Formats: sequence, structure tokens, C-alpha cells
Amino acid sequence: MKTNHSIFLFSLLTLLSACGGNQPSGGDEGQTQPTEVRDVKTYITTGDNTMHFDAVGRDFAEGENMNFETTIYLKPETRYQQFDGFGVALNGSACYNLLKMSQEDRQKLLRETFDPETGMGYSYTRIAIGCSDFSLSDYTCCDQKGIENFALTAEELNYVIPILKEVLAINPNLKVMGSPWTCPRWMKVSDLSSKGAYNSWTGGQLNPDYYEDYAQYFVKWIEAFAAEGIKIESVTIQNEPLNRGNSASLFMGWTECRDFVKTALGPAFEQAGIKTKILVFDHNYNYDNMNDQQQYPLKIYRDPQAAQYIDGAAYHNYGGSPTELDNIHSQAPDKNLYFTEHSIGTWNYHNFSDALMNDMRDVGMATITRWCKSVIVWNYMLDNERGPYRPGGCGTCYGLVEINNRDYSTLNRRATYYVIGHLAKAFKAGSTRIDVKGYSTNLNVAAAENPDGTYGLVLQNMNDAGVTVTVDDGTHHFDVVMPAKSVTTCLWNK
Repeated sequence: MKTNHSIFLFSLLTLLSACGGNQPSGGDEGQTQPTEVRDVKTYITTGDNTMHFDAVGRDFAEGENMNFETTIYLKPETRYQQFDGFGVALNGSACYNLLKMSQEDRQKLLRETFDPETGMGYSYTRIAIGCSDFSLSDYTCCDQKGIENFALTAEELNYVIPILKEVLAINPNLKVMGSPWTCPRWMKVSDLSSKGAYNSWTGGQLNPDYYEDYAQYFVKWIEAFAAEGIKIESVTIQNEPLNRGNSASLFMGWTECRDFVKTALGPAFEQAGIKTKILVFDHNYNYDNMNDQQQYPLKIYRDPQAAQYIDGAAYHNYGGSPTELDNIHSQAPDKNLYFTEHSIGTWNYHNFSDALMNDMRDVGMATITRWCKSVIVWNYMLDNERGPYRPGGCGTCYGLVEINNRDYSTLNRRATYYVIGHLAKAFKAGSTRIDVKGYSTNLNVAAAENPDGTYGLVLQNMNDAGVTVTVDDGTHHFDVVMPAKSVTTCLWNK
């Protein structure tokens, strides 16, 4: 039963939504900032599309907490993984669209997304090493045979790097992950037995004769970005290594990945003094139902020569269940886990409310409560025709932010944009997930202790009606009023 105080808060929140909420998705909405200093910073997004990361200040309650049945208790003594960050891919297509905007409009959007103080604080981005299915052309950084011909291309120099520099000026602590969709074609073979030449962007395998050259390709790419002032935090060996069919792709089974890491990539990083983290797999929970590729990372970890160079494994959610994350962690607790790709598109994004609920539950909560250090989703920005994209790639994908290509100013922020925003705002880089107990009727809850001395909390109300809960950290307690089908982020000093 709500207390009188709770009823007042819920009424006040409804009034704020009606009078001060942002325009429905499709307008130029951004989050609202509190007008006064309060004990608890709260940010709310509602499935009815009336509140979009709206800020509502709250105060700690006085006296003893008596709301035993509806209290969520933080348990900081029980600690889990440390978070590296949350974010989105800045591929060639996204950067192309961003650079079509006016500088003023682009800066406003980038600050809304990446600024850790006034914005959502996205803190991790993934970029392609060479082309992806969302690039402006098919290419690698060494298309002329011979690793001495390595060079960054126009796509990096004119699109990706300029946008990364703008984002880093807003958030200097942004982490960058690199993932190749394919090696240079001159390094490909049709199969490992015949080693027949394979001059195609799609499919093929890496010729073992070129392992050392390909390792140097990674080294040169990391060093080229470093020369531009961009540190590469991590790389995955191959985007979707079991997918032969993407517009740019390369098949790399676990034995190939193991051998490449232990004989070439790891030693090359070591020799060059590169500290960039090496991640393996970067594909689906179900290993694309290939029996011989099941538990791909674990098989590599069993080789100590390879395992010494590997930080952990990355996963996508286009097949299988996130429970595989628990399985991998239980067998290799010393290796880290990352969630690196989820797309929205015509097949799964039908309305704002369902996407807000489904993606917070399945992409956010399902991964961070299963040991993932980061959550990175695909396609920051695409246009209203879902492009630019490469033939043979995804023509049905949406961007988290959609821009109208008739004016390059009208924006439609989709629900997943706010899902990542809520996670990034609550859980700063270097924060540690802590346990939560208590009231959980149709709620999803996660909490962390941040390096700046704050607690971060994300609450998802999946109920068809509003819910009021009390949050208690052992020192303070306060009420949180959650509208129906909504996500709430809370931040407060310990």
C-alpha cells in the first residue's frame, strides 16, 4: 500500500511528465536537468514515450525505514565484476551521418550521449578494423599485397577518426574497441587444406602462412590510431567468426583463433609493447549451433600458451540464451566477459514501449547480472532509409538514433538509445556491481558502487501500473516512484 508521501510523489511525477516531459520520439528531445541540488539524482524513461531520460531530484527520507515489504536493499559487501563501460558502435555509416549534421546540432547530440556530467555518459565504443556491413565501401587497411602497404584509408581519416576526436573532447575517458570483419583478401584461402586463393570479401579463412603479417596488421592499426591520439582499449580477433555470409566476413574456428593468438598476435603485441586487451569469439550465445565450436572460448583457454594473452570473450545475442555467460564464467572465472553487439531493426523493434522493456531486460540486465563488464550495441546513427549499408549486409537495421536524410537535422531517438543511457549514467567506468535484495515483483534491478563515491541503481518496472519502492543502502533511504513500463536510474552519494 502506498503511503500518503508516496501518493504525493506519484502525483507530482505525473504532473512533471505532463507539463515538463519531452516530445514523443521523433522530436529533438534530450534529458532534462534538475533545477536544484537534491540528495538523489533520478532519470526516468517511460514506455508511453512521454519521458525521455527526464531528471527528477529526490531527497533522503528522515527517520527509520518502515516500508519493509517494498524496500530494495543494497548489499555492497557482496561484490561482483567491475564495469568497463557502456556504449555503441561508431562505424563508418554512423560517422558519415553525423558529419552530415551541422556542427552545432552534432555537438548537441554528442554531448547528450557521451558527456558524463550533463549527458548520459556513454563510455565505450566499438569500431571496425577496416570495413563492416555499415561502411561506405568494402576495404581493409592493406588491400595491396604486402604488410608494408598498410595505411589508414579515407573512411578512417575523413569520418571515423574526426568523430572519435569530437567524442573524446567531450569524454576523454571513452574506451575504444576494434573488431575486424575480414582480413585483407590476399591473406584469405578457400580452405586450410588446399590453401586455394580466395579473392572475396565474404567468407574464406585466414591463411596460416600469413599469421605473422596479420598480427602486424593489428599492431599497425593500433599504432596508427595512437598516432592520432586515440588509444585502443581492446580488440576482438574476428567479428562473428562463425558467420561466413556477412557482406564482409571471415570464418575462424576456435583452433585457428587459438593458433593465431599464441603463435602470432600475442607475441607481436608483447614485442611492440602494446597493452590492448585481446578478446576472443565475438559471436552468438549458441555458437551458431555448430557442434564442434561449442564453448569456443573455453577450448582456447585450455591452451596456456594462448590463454596468457587473452583477457576474455565477447558475445552477441542473435542466437541462444544469455545463460551461456553464466556457464562460461563458472568454468573460467579468471577471464572477463563482454557483450559487444545487439541490433535493432524491422524484425524486433515494433514500438517504443516493447523495445524499452525487452532491451533493458534482455540486453542490459541479462548481461550485467551475468558478469559482463561492458554492454556495447550496434549502429549509433543510421538514416531514415536504414543506411548507408553495404550490399549483402543488414538492410533492415535501425540506428539507435535515426536521422532524416532530407535535412540531416530531424532525429528519432529509439528506446535502445535510452537503455544504454540508463546503464552508462548509473555505472561509471571502474564501478563494481554489488548485490541487491528485497522487493522484486516484476522488477529488474542492478546496482553498483562507483569510483567517485556514489551508488548507481537501475530499476526496470515491467508492470502495467506504477510502482513505488523504497531504496535503502544501510545509511540512507528514499522512495522511488516508477511509472508503468519504465526505467529509472538513481545516483547518490554513499
